[in-house]
Amino acid sequence: MNMPVTPEQLCEHLSERGIAFHRIDHPAVFTVAESTVHREPLQGLHTKNLFLKDKKGRLFLVSAEADARIDLKRLHERIGASGRLSFGSAELLLEKLGVTPGSVTAFAVINDRAGDVTMVLDANLVTGEDVNFHPLINTATLRVGRDDFLAFLRQTGHEPLIVDLPVPPDGQNG
Repeated sequence: MNMPVTPEQLCEHLSERGIAFHRIDHPAVFTVAESTVHREPLQGLHTKNLFLKDKKGRLFLVSAEADARIDLKRLHERIGASGRLSFGSAELLLEKLGVTPGSVTAFAVINDRAGDVTMVLDANLVTGEDVNFHPLINTATLRVGRDDFLAFLRQTGHEPLIVDLPVPPDGQNG
């Protein structure tokens, strides 16, 4: 296995391709709720990211707005997965995307050189606003423009599947 790209190498990669970004460093955050206090300096959409697998072992990285409610019981139907989805293990996450739990980010597809992971974007993330993701670690956040972000995904060989994610019925968590 190739060594995963470091956060510094990611930033170099973006700069070399003319992708502008703004970085802020902050204390480690492991949940969307913990990240809330650090959002003020960064305009744009903040995100949450889920590393999932289906019954046939296909892998999906789902990125949505931080406060989005996602019906995980119906998500497989929307993204063409085989049967219900489950969370990928920490070991599989590290093997395929080179990150650890709490640092899951769409930028991690840079480490999926084999193209094993399908990148899924909530349609709400491609409205034109800047987007914010961790740069492979949970102690910083990068803001990039929507078009630059989409270009990054495509440059890594990950044409995103853009979908309206299913919302759970009232009274259910998502």
